[in-house]
Amino acid sequence: MRALNLKNVNAGLIWRIATLAVVAAILLSSAFAQKTKKDQAKKPPADAAGSGVPVTDDEAIEQQISQMLAAWQTGDGDGMHAFYADDVLLVSGAWEPPISGWPAYLRQYQAQRARIQGIRLERNNTFRKIAGNSAWATYQWELNGVMDGTATNAHGHTTLVFEKRNGKWLIVLNHTSLTQ
Repeated sequence: MRALNLKNVNAGLIWRIATLAVVAAILLSSAFAQKTKKDQAKKPPADAAGSGVPVTDDEAIEQQISQMLAAWQTGDGDGMHAFYADDVLLVSGAWEPPISGWPAYLRQYQAQRARIQGIRLERNNTFRKIAGNSAWATYQWELNGVMDGTATNAHGHTTLVFEKRNGKWLIVLNHTSLTQ
């Protein structure tokens, strides 16, 4: 395998890739491709979607992911907050310090969201695991869209760590890796 010579890499391309990694880390859009059900919890929590129908913890977490991505897609930063803990930690695919706390996350999201249009995220190979009041979900994604006027495509992985607080699953850690 050849080593990458950074002297020959276009600085604009590096900037776009790093920016895309941050966008990907902020969890992108509302495509709800394949939803793999795994390790379903045995006891249902209180209604997770507001419908009055009890759902399992596994279903509640799947709904949290889907609804959070839908809020991202519509640019609803305040709506996203319903799915994130105030003390959330976000690790992006870019080489940068983690983003700590909801206010910092919201500022980063709004700055990145202002630069993108027509984003579509295909989520697949989702797996969830629940252990008491903690859970994680991991999935692969493909992103297509326009950033700063340039067509963009990327692939990656995201892992979300959830904690059940006051009967509701909240994202406490979002770790995204850009693979392309």
